Amino acid sequence: MAQDNRVVSIGKQGGADRHSLPSVLVRLRDASGRSMRDVLSDLFDRADDVLFNMADKAGTNHDQTAYFDAMRELRLRRKSMSLSILQYMGRAFNELGRFDPRPASDEISEVDQDSLSLVGHDEVEQQVAIDNLINKLRNRHRQAIRLLLTRFEHVCPEYRLAERQMPLSPEVICSGLAGACEDLDIDIRARLVVLKLFDRLLVTGLDQLYRDANDLLVRENILPEMKEAPTGQPRQSATRGAPPPRRGPAASEGPSSGEGGGAPVSSGSDYSFSELTSLLHQGEASGPGAAGGAGMTLGTEDLMQYLAALQTGESGDSKRPLAQQVAQALPGQSSGLDEVQQVDADVINLVTMLFDFILEDRQLPDAIKALIGRLQIPVLKVALVDRSFFNRGGHPARRLLNELAMAGIGWNPRAEGQRDPLREKIESVVERLVNEFTDNVELFSELLEEFTHFMDLDRRRRELVEQRLRDAEEGRARQERARQQAEDALQSVREQYRLPDVLIRLLDGPLIKVLEFVALRDGEDSEAWDESVALANRVAWSVDPRPVESGTRDQLLREIPGIVDQLRNSLHGISWDPFECDALIRDLELAHVDTLQRLEVEGPVDDVEPDPVEDLTEVAPPTLEAQQVSSEATVPEASRESEDASAPKGTTVAPDAAADDASEPEAPAIDAHWYDQARSLRVGSWVELEHEGQRLRCKLAAIIRATGKYIFVNRNGAKVSESGIDGVAESLANGDISMLDDGLIFDRALESVIGNLRQNRRD
Repeated sequence: MAQDNRVVSIGKQGGADRHSLPSVLVRLRDASGRSMRDVLSDLFDRADDVLFNMADKAGTNHDQTAYFDAMRELRLRRKSMSLSILQYMGRAFNELGRFDPRPASDEISEVDQDSLSLVGHDEVEQQVAIDNLINKLRNRHRQAIRLLLTRFEHVCPEYRLAERQMPLSPEVICSGLAGACEDLDIDIRARLVVLKLFDRLLVTGLDQLYRDANDLLVRENILPEMKEAPTGQPRQSATRGAPPPRRGPAASEGPSSGEGGGAPVSSGSDYSFSELTSLLHQGEASGPGAAGGAGMTLGTEDLMQYLAALQTGESGDSKRPLAQQVAQALPGQSSGLDEVQQVDADVINLVTMLFDFILEDRQLPDAIKALIGRLQIPVLKVALVDRSFFNRGGHPARRLLNELAMAGIGWNPRAEGQRDPLREKIESVVERLVNEFTDNVELFSELLEEFTHFMDLDRRRRELVEQRLRDAEEGRARQERARQQAEDALQSVREQYRLPDVLIRLLDGPLIKVLEFVALRDGEDSEAWDESVALANRVAWSVDPRPVESGTRDQLLREIPGIVDQLRNSLHGISWDPFECDALIRDLELAHVDTLQRLEVEGPVDDVEPDPVEDLTEVAPPTLEAQQVSSEATVPEASRESEDASAPKGTTVAPDAAADDASEPEAPAIDAHWYDQARSLRVGSWVELEHEGQRLRCKLAAIIRATGKYIFVNRNGAKVSESGIDGVAESLANGDISMLDDGLIFDRALESVIGNLRQNRRD
């Protein structure tokens, strides 16, 4: 039976090929990963809205529950699902020729029919959904997929890949998706909703990915003239050629094969060990082989014994360069590495340069760097016994270093007496490696699995805390926005009418709450909002009808009962205190009596005071259209009045002068570059910021759409800081916030080492 590749395990990727992936495919892998990350980000952004609409239109409660369950899980698992899919695609690249994402339906066909009853109905339904998605992707992108397959085989002629084995095939992408969905804590009904959602959104989302992948290979001169894939029946099974040469310690000293001569290199994983040593010895007249050229030299096994003593003894000092530690631990009188074989000396120098980068990297806290620094000897021993360590991205020792560094990037020191589970876990991993590691790399695999399990549990807990925080902040932002909308609407009412005390109390109390409630429930563009704003205007008009004409009093007598009833219903709708409601209505009715008596005594009068809304010539209460026009027109007037009021009496404030005065206290303009950096921050990005006199490492947990606030939390999910984009840009400009790179630290270190070696060659 074919192996089950559906489940992505961060802890185990054993079975990966030890050969070096050609550099052009490494570049394709990295570019496709970035494209897929963008596709998934857009997909998850759209998924929330689509699921909400589906829930709103659901015909039954069961369907609606399934949609909401799916929506909740996708929100919680978004990052982990994306990572799982991207890792699965990366594994298909790294294990090219051996990786086979055979779907479960293929496996079922190989099983005796009597055993089919063991396959659950839910599993069959899920596999059918995956198969449908695979078929849709293949039908839509058939030409692009075959072009990619042909170009892959041109780069790696030792393999004859089945279409499903091509790392960007629909089978790889959909199997990665199925594996990511396995961790969703939902029933099969909601799981099928998620798969159907991906079916709906993913098919068109991959157009650009396939186009860009073929374009990249064309730019790399891989069959650039081929416009159409060769005709013929697509292969359904792989017929493998000779396996790739094993790059063990013995084979690693030979020249690398399969690498394009002179091709540009983008990452450290493109280089085999022999290529790294060539860079290391560039410019030497005699070439490699200077060390150990005279006298007795230590073999690798003898060197490993001295390293074992250094690893467990007290002579090790992680603050000194690794090469110096090793040289001083050797038995000879030399202060260098002259006593070891050249190939072992090269390994020591390369690992030394890698750890020099890691221990100087400002992205990591000093305490975490000190712990990782204790792993120099164990990592060196790994590199001595397994040279694929340098060019195999999935090597357990490399992955463990990356995981430890990624976990530590957001670490902050705890107060004295407080437990620190993360630091304790990292310390336990380091202690076990220092005390137990000899030459069995499986210990790294075991600790990697253990540590990633710990981090998964920790991540899920933090995601729950962060989601609660995001929900609370978004709710607070909606509340603030609704309050401001209500204030703006009622401000125009205050400016249009002369209001008695009861109306002031009514507007500032229950009516503003009514408008807030309607804004939250229905929105500012809804009919309910327009009706509520119109009610506020009608209530104000009922105590200050202007202009007063002969029919105004009769109009009031007809309108007042309906106004009072509508007001009472609105207050009941927000569950306003019934006793206070009755008291306000009684006071309003007294105000109505006063207004009617005044109109009876005074009769029609001309309104001598300037009317803020000159267009209102009718006696009838304001209409919805009139209210909308007046609310828009009065906002700038209110702004001008507040500016005029701030000037001393007897002076006239010109608009330009007022604007100049307002701009005087403003800080100098912030360069657009800092705004671009602020906008480049994505949810999940790590930063170091100044907070109450301390430098703290925080993560951007949310950007609240309603207010534009950036919410930063510590690694426990507790809010540390919040700021708008202006504040973030200013903090970036003055150094109060600095971005942290949470990329894979070993890969960054290897790229830095290679970059320095190549620079030395040019110099």
